[in-house]
Order: sequence, then structure tokens, then C-alpha cells
Amino acid sequence: MSDPQTTLATISAEVSACRRCPRLVEWRERIAREKRAAFTDDTYWGRGVPGFGDPEAGVFVVGLAPAAHGANRTGRMFTGDRSGDWLFRALHRAGFANQAQSLAATDGLELHDVYVSAVVRCAPPENKPTPAERENCMSFLEREFETMHDVRVLVVLGAFAYQALLRHFDIRPRPAFAHGAEVALPDGRTLLCSFHPSQRNTFTGKLTEPMLDAIFQRARELSLAAVDQRSDS
Repeated sequence: MSDPQTTLATISAEVSACRRCPRLVEWRERIAREKRAAFTDDTYWGRGVPGFGDPEAGVFVVGLAPAAHGANRTGRMFTGDRSGDWLFRALHRAGFANQAQSLAATDGLELHDVYVSAVVRCAPPENKPTPAERENCMSFLEREFETMHDVRVLVVLGAFAYQALLRHFDIRPRPAFAHGAEVALPDGRTLLCSFHPSQRNTFTGKLTEPMLDAIFQRARELSLAAVDQRSDS
């Protein structure tokens, strides 16, 4: 049986080569050709973006989709955009990352006990994937879940990711999304909700850095408690 790192590498290669959704393929490749003025000299990734992080992570972070000029440019999830700036500063403060910046896939960032992924792996127009595009992509996330046996806490960034995971785990009735809400999953893991660190939320103060820090502090607490419970059983 393959080890998690090898299996995740296989999934990552399939994500990078995926062309299941014609609308998303056309958009990601157009953005990679046209570029943003600030990144004219950059070679855009322009493909599906894999998850990344610690294969033995206890905490799994799930976002919506790559940003057009962020991960679609750099090839690494949440890397090179304002949302990622917020996320990785919080992960660094919580001790999950060796540095507070995520600028490029070669910048030396290392994640410890955390893995970062998304429901949809290609940058969608207006950040709005269709239900069919979401379903096309979910198999990648499901395989990551199946591969990573040490995950004890799933941190969902935003209502889109939250609803996708409620469907995946068949949670009924479906609790309303709220920042800081916790949902106990049938397999004993915990779904922990956070507002997405989008500019719309951070510029307006709907999400503050202390609020995001509290989420990852709680994620660590839940993960450690689950380890202790397994040790006692």
C-alpha cells in the first residue's frame, strides 16, 4: 500500500492535468495568457492547483478555489494573493508554518501538522464555480481525505466549502454556517468554520486577525484533544 506522500503526489499530478470543466479550463488559461499588469513578467501556472502541506497533518484547511492571479499564477494554493497573506500569517502565528509569507512555490514555506486544499481546483470566473464544477472536483478532495488518516479537524474557510463538506459527510439537518461554529462528524472528527479571508471580509472588518487566530488555536486544541482521546481508548 502506498504511503500518504506518494498517494498525494499522484492526486496532485492528476489535479494539474485535469480538464474536466471546459469553462474553468478556458478561464484559467485565458488569465494565464492575459495576466495582470503587476505580474507581466511572471509565467502563470494556468492549470488545476493541488493541495499541499504535511501528509500526516492533524488539521486540514479547505478553501473555495484558487484565485485567478494568486494560486492560478503561482501553482500553490492560497499563494500570491491577499487571502493567502492572511491565512499564512495566521498559520505562522499558530505554529503551523515556518514563515508568515507564501509568495511562490519555491519560497521555502513549510507547513507542520496542517494541509491546505480547496473544493474547486481551477480559478472560476467571479469566484463562482457552478454546482457541476464543484461535483467534478470533489473526488480530488475526497481522495485526499481518504489518504490522510491523521486528520482530526477540518477547518472550512467560508460557506461554500462548508456546504460542500456537509454534503460530502451527509450531515442532516444541516447546521447554519457561522464563524467559529463546530460540527461533530460521524467519524469523530470536527468541522470548524471560519469566514473566508477574502478582501471583502478583511477590508470590512467582518474577519479580523484575532478572529482568524482564534480559529487555528481552537483547531490545535481540538486536534490535540482527539490525540489524547485515541491514546486513552
